[in-house]
Amino acid sequence: MTELSHIRNFSIVAHIDHGKSTLADRLIQVTGTVAARDMKAQLLDTMDIERERGITIKANTVRLEYRAQDGELYILNLIDTPGHVDFGYEVSRSMRAVEGSLLVVDASQGVEAQTLANVYQALDAGHEIVPVLNKIDLPAAEPDRIRQQIEDVIGLDASDAVMISAKSGLGVPDVLEAIVTRLPAPSGDRNAPLKAMLVDSWYDTYLGVVVMVRVIDGVLKKGDRVRMMQTGALYGVEKLAVLKPAMVDIAELGPGEIGVLTASIKQVRDTRVGDTITHERKPCTTPLAGFKPAQQVVFCGLFPVDSAEFEPLRDAIERLALNDASFSYEMETSAALGFGFRCGFLGLLHLEVIRDRLEREYDIDLITTAPSVVYHLHMKDGEMRELHNPADMTDLTYVDHIEEPRIKATILVPDEYLGDVLKLCQDRRGVQLDLSYAGSRAMVVYDLPLNEVVFDFYDRLKSVTKGYASFDYAMIGYQEDFLVKMQILVNDEPVDALSMMVHRDRADMRGRAMCEKLKDLIPRHMFKIPIQAAIGGRVIARETIAAMRKDVTAKCYGGDVTRKKKLLEKQKAGKKKMRQFGKVEIPQQAFINALKMDN
Repeated sequence: MTELSHIRNFSIVAHIDHGKSTLADRLIQVTGTVAARDMKAQLLDTMDIERERGITIKANTVRLEYRAQDGELYILNLIDTPGHVDFGYEVSRSMRAVEGSLLVVDASQGVEAQTLANVYQALDAGHEIVPVLNKIDLPAAEPDRIRQQIEDVIGLDASDAVMISAKSGLGVPDVLEAIVTRLPAPSGDRNAPLKAMLVDSWYDTYLGVVVMVRVIDGVLKKGDRVRMMQTGALYGVEKLAVLKPAMVDIAELGPGEIGVLTASIKQVRDTRVGDTITHERKPCTTPLAGFKPAQQVVFCGLFPVDSAEFEPLRDAIERLALNDASFSYEMETSAALGFGFRCGFLGLLHLEVIRDRLEREYDIDLITTAPSVVYHLHMKDGEMRELHNPADMTDLTYVDHIEEPRIKATILVPDEYLGDVLKLCQDRRGVQLDLSYAGSRAMVVYDLPLNEVVFDFYDRLKSVTKGYASFDYAMIGYQEDFLVKMQILVNDEPVDALSMMVHRDRADMRGRAMCEKLKDLIPRHMFKIPIQAAIGGRVIARETIAAMRKDVTAKCYGGDVTRKKKLLEKQKAGKKKMRQFGKVEIPQQAFINALKMDN
């Protein structure tokens, strides 16, 4: 058992690419937790996709042992968190399990949007925060300016910020000392009834469901019978371990410690994140306040290219949902695409990651429909329905008004690009709420409709600001607007994967752009193909793909003109017949590219 005063639990928070995982690597290295031969970059990022893209998706934990300068041995539990806005849910969970945070700021880039969002989460959770300035060995680093910026923008005292370079390992021992001296020790009573928080759970092929817990009060031992307070299920603890990234068995977990347990739980669904674990015989009286559930914001359909792969897709999605609680799915059928699933994600990056994992880990070719958001339809009889898929839109005569979700977006941008950013937000029907300056950077706050943001807003923002803008958003609620459903008809058949909700004032422009794009993306067939955009029964834009023509008169040589005419008439009748019965093949790429908006 470790004394409470010798335990420190902390997480590392920062903006994307400011060096969280690299600092975690160096801390593991300096404390000698992992042997030098097993060391690799981004040690805690275990998924292929994480390593490839260089992003953290899942918050990962490791237990370090550190002998401080005062000669005492301390146990440090570190949680490395994601930086991207889509995985903010992982961050908020990690925050509740620990008492302090290291705030890593890039000394050349300074405070970004996500830095702010994550710090505020840490302050809400009542954390002590130690500022750490990373990348001070870069020629562009300006530690003094950034210190001042942290004080101005966030309001944290950064005069004693730790200066480090996580890549080279410079100043990392000072970080360990700062953790021991400046972060608080956990509180807890060893003799009280067991109260532990379920922080995370994942599926392991050999062990079944592995549950990560943080013990608040009491002691958890191997062989204990425990109860989950939300679900009421009982389990016997079979294995207790701590993560040094590899599992190391342990006899008991005392107050303030973080470890993992297995208890022959069959499904990850049986373990609610944020649940309280207690003893069956001597339970605690009040459960812990859980986390607020993750809010899916982007919905899209996933269909297999080959309809025979529907069953494998179902198994694959179920398995992924085991490890990712923030992803939801339900069955859906489409006329053009057959059977598939309607899935909910926390954002576009989350959608991409899940899609990539399905295609890689389970080897399934997928068609992804246009990402859409959930609209609220208020009917004339006072009922409120949720609309997930624009193709399921009810008849407008029964609808009183439609509400769409809105977000509050915080954008930090260098001054010279401010005009472009304002124009972009204006184009996307944004309402400016605030504009302030933090040094030479402007901080703009906009109220934006989520459906304008979900597709390619982030890409456009990055391109108009040459990559310097940082973006963070939070949901604020629903608002009424004049929205209509726009359908795309190819050869007079509606393609429901391309249906979308658009604002009435912009429908004509969007319809025209979509038709022009599809004209370039759909290959020519033997017959003429009309492409139309329609609102209800009214066509608002049209393009025609010309037919491939075979010269049927080539074999006629000389003779009367009627011979040629006869052959051309015959061809014309054949084309007409083809048009009636012909099927238009739309390539997979066309679905995605058609939806990307140009300026």
